[in-house]
Amino acid sequence: MKNFVKMYRENGKLTQEALANQLNVSRQTIISIESGKYIASLELALKLAEFFQTPVENLFSLKEEHEN
Repeated sequence: MKNFVKMYRENGKLTQEALANQLNVSRQTIISIESGKYIASLELALKLAEFFQTPVENLFSLKEEHEN
């Protein structure tokens, strides 16, 4: 699974800590999601989409990076 959380966070000029605080999760959770070591729960994925005001499909993709 590929995600674009880091891109959205950086475009919003947010630190990992600031995003974590907005979503009531730990900074480590944000780090793990961005690095692909942790797949966000449905609830957290929806919270991220709502926070960034974008469809969840813009943040997460089932396609691997090498797929077209």
